[in-house]
Amino acid sequence: MRKLKNEELNRLSVDEYKTAEKSNLILILDNIRSLNNIGSVFRTADAFRIQKIYLCGITAQPPHRDIQKTALGSTDSVAWEYAEQTLNVVNKLQQHGIKILSIEQADESCMLQDFNFHPNKTYAMVFGNEVKGVQQTVIDESDAVIEIPQFGTKHSVNISVSTGICCWTYYAQVYLRK
Repeated sequence: MRKLKNEELNRLSVDEYKTAEKSNLILILDNIRSLNNIGSVFRTADAFRIQKIYLCGITAQPPHRDIQKTALGSTDSVAWEYAEQTLNVVNKLQQHGIKILSIEQADESCMLQDFNFHPNKTYAMVFGNEVKGVQQTVIDESDAVIEIPQFGTKHSVNISVSTGICCWTYYAQVYLRK
């Protein structure tokens, strides 16, 4: 077995990516502090052809050196928009029929592996602040709260890791279960 070289991976150019069909998944970052986490989310969004990222509240925006460090140029390929209030984005998307899924631990949450994504629906996943999580007002307006099962001693998974887990689960259900 031989490891492939980058030029053998047949990746899209930025221009090809921008015109390529995207998944029915949107990401909302609710007051993310770490610029490295933001960059990692962009990179994951590129890998799964996410429709768009909404950067809300204190979440920093490109261009920024610390975002670029982990984004590796994906801020040029992935569509994004800044909004001061996460709740305004949630309400706007719901008016367009998009299902809002907060990724959080809550008393009536659904475990990620038990949630059934429908291929013809568009979803927006909300990922919260590294310390405080998703705002309660956003959870109150969400169509569902999805929880990532955890079996260790810590109470959470890093937001960039959570994004990767959730995007992969969505992608596997919608695109690979055929």
